[in-house]
Amino acid sequence: MADLLNNQDIKEWLKKLPEWDLEKKHIERTFDFEDFTQAMDFINGIAEIAEEDEHHPNMDIRYNKVRVELSTHTEGGLTDLDFEMAEKIDTLVEE
Repeated sequence: MADLLNNQDIKEWLKKLPEWDLEKKHIERTFDFEDFTQAMDFINGIAEIAEEDEHHPNMDIRYNKVRVELSTHTEGGLTDLDFEMAEKIDTLVEE
C-alpha cells in the first residue's frame, strides 16, 4: 500500500508536472489530439501502462479529447503512484 501524500508533497510533484491540475482528491489533465484514432491510440497506451503497474486511472474520451484522472482509490486520495503514473502518461504524448 502507498501512503497518502501531504499538501507539501503534492505541491512538489505538481512543480514537476505543470500540465496536471489538482482537483480535490485527484489530479487530472486533458489531452487534445488531431482525431479520434489518435485519441484511441493514446487510451490504449495508457491501458498498457495501467495494467503493468496495476494502477488504473479514470478516463473520459470525447472524440479527440481525453481527460485522465488519477487517484489511489484504496487510500482515498493521492499517493506517489498517481504522480508516477502521470509521468508515464506524459511520455506517451512526448514521443
